[in-house]
Amino acid sequence: MRKYLKGLAVFLVVLNLAFSTYARAITYKEIKNAYHKSFLYEKQKDYKDAIRALMPVYEAYPNGYTVNLRLGWLYYLLGKYKNSEEHYKKAIKAAPYAVEPKLGLSLPYMAQKRWKDVENLMYKVLKSDFYNFYGNLRLAVALRNEGKGKLAEEVSRKMLTLYPSNVPFLTELALDLLSQNKKKEAYAVLSDVLILDPENQVAKYYLGKN
Repeated sequence: MRKYLKGLAVFLVVLNLAFSTYARAITYKEIKNAYHKSFLYEKQKDYKDAIRALMPVYEAYPNGYTVNLRLGWLYYLLGKYKNSEEHYKKAIKAAPYAVEPKLGLSLPYMAQKRWKDVENLMYKVLKSDFYNFYGNLRLAVALRNEGKGKLAEEVSRKMLTLYPSNVPFLTELALDLLSQNKKKEAYAVLSDVLILDPENQVAKYYLGKN
């Protein structure tokens, strides 16, 4: 799978580069090697060098979709959220209808607790992919943190009709219920969560307080 993803990444870069007028020459081999080194550094949690490895590709093709998508992710891992936002927004500009850069952009927003921005962004995701798993989950999280527990509950229940035993959505539903002071319902859901995921920290925390 990783070999396939690496090959796909290179293919997408090359495809995107065909539309860049001002790019300097860079070979397929150079692109492939840059991505390979970046993946290896990421695996070692060396995010600075993972970013540095991609710079030749980025400098050649600053508006490329895949390179900006990956830099957005790496800067997020590094904790440089403004840089992450910049690259994810470039990826969105390069592929306006794509879902993945919008989901990516939600990560630095969530890390900064910019819940309204997350909400607006996830509604854009759901407009093109109504049942997107992460789009709905992050929307529910954002709504709950904005004090919109009832709306968050509705989102979680919608997704649980499709994934009835999904632990992330069951956990989120319990938190949505707690945000509305529906403790009895929430504890019942958390008890179910512990059956499916005995080490679930959220369930253990709240049930331990009960």
